Amino acid sequence: MIKKIGIFGTSGFARETADVAVDQGFTPVYIARDQGELERCEVFGEIMLESDVGRHNDMVYAIGIGENAIRQKLANKYKDSITFVNLIHSSATFGVGQRARLSTSQGVIICSGVRLTNHIDVGSHSIFNLNCTVGHDVIIRDYVNIAPGACISGNVEIESRCWIGTGAVINQGTDCSKLKIGADTVIGSGSVVITSCEANAVYAGIPAKRIK
Repeated sequence: MIKKIGIFGTSGFARETADVAVDQGFTPVYIARDQGELERCEVFGEIMLESDVGRHNDMVYAIGIGENAIRQKLANKYKDSITFVNLIHSSATFGVGQRARLSTSQGVIICSGVRLTNHIDVGSHSIFNLNCTVGHDVIIRDYVNIAPGACISGNVEIESRCWIGTGAVINQGTDCSKLKIGADTVIGSGSVVITSCEANAVYAGIPAKRIK
C-alpha cells in the first residue's frame, strides 16, 4: 500500500522534508499555496493545491516551510482537520528514552545526522536540520528552527519561534538556571552564545551580542 504524505511548500526545505519522508517510506505530495505557486515551482513528483487539503482521507501531512511564523499559521489553520506526523530520518540518533519523548509532539522534522541526547522536551512543528546536536535537559518550544550544524549544549531553553543559525553554538546553562533564548529571537550563523538572549532580537558574533 502506498503511503502518501502531503508536504506544505514547494521550495528548498519542502524538498528536504520530502527526502526525510521518502526515507520513512512515504510518497511525498507537494502542496502549493495557489495556482501561481504551482506553475512556478520546480519539484519532482505529485503536486496539489492547498484548496484540496483534507480531501484525501488516507493522507498525513508535514509543513516543509522554514519560516516559523508561516508554519505556526498553517498548523493553527489545519489543527482540527488533518493529521500532522513527526518525520525523523533513519540516520538521526537519540539518547536513552529520548525517541519516546517525541511522541507528545506533532509535526516535528528531524533531518539526517541529527543527534539528540536525553531529557530533551521538543515542541510541535520544530525543525532540526542536518547534523545539528542537542544536549541533555534542553527545552525547545513550538515552531523553533535549528539550522544545519548548530550545537546546543545542555540545560538550555529555546522559546517559541526562535531561529538558531547554521553552525551556531549555544553554550551550556546550569541545573538551577538554564541559558535561555527568548521567543522570536534569531541567533546568527556561526555565533557563540554564552549568556541568555532577550526575546524579539537578533544576536550575532563571538561571543554573540545583540545587534537588533
